[in-house]
Amino acid sequence: MPELKINGKLYSFEAEQDTPLLWTIREQVGLTGTKFGCGIASCGACTVLLDGKPVRSCIMPLASALGREITTIEGISSLKYHPVQQAWIELEVPQCGYCQSGQILSAVALLEQNPSPSDDDIDSAMNGNLCRCGTYQRIRKAVHRAAKLSQEGG
Repeated sequence: MPELKINGKLYSFEAEQDTPLLWTIREQVGLTGTKFGCGIASCGACTVLLDGKPVRSCIMPLASALGREITTIEGISSLKYHPVQQAWIELEVPQCGYCQSGQILSAVALLEQNPSPSDDDIDSAMNGNLCRCGTYQRIRKAVHRAAKLSQEGG
């Protein structure tokens, strides 16, 4: 029986090794913050962190995630909002919100690697996370704001 470590907790379930990680997270584990968008890793709605790096869970087979640390949108903060979530709320980034879990996780990974990103760094890290509402300017501002909040200990 496969086990996944998601958000610091071990989950056991029945699933085929080639089942996409997205469906395992949503249907077997019940964490529905990770969204299905395109099914071909082009939109980023299904982004999760695998060992701290953003990956598209819609195309990643379950077998590739075994023994690794998976973080979903539900796992980035325990008691209070993560600085990225704080910035998203403060700057009212989302319109429809569908892409936001993937956007937020990509921003979290960026700031872990680069605590003071430039516009170009942000654009590069967020590339592949589509926002059909076109809130890219607010997303970029929110990443800068989250960087500042992180540096302030927010």
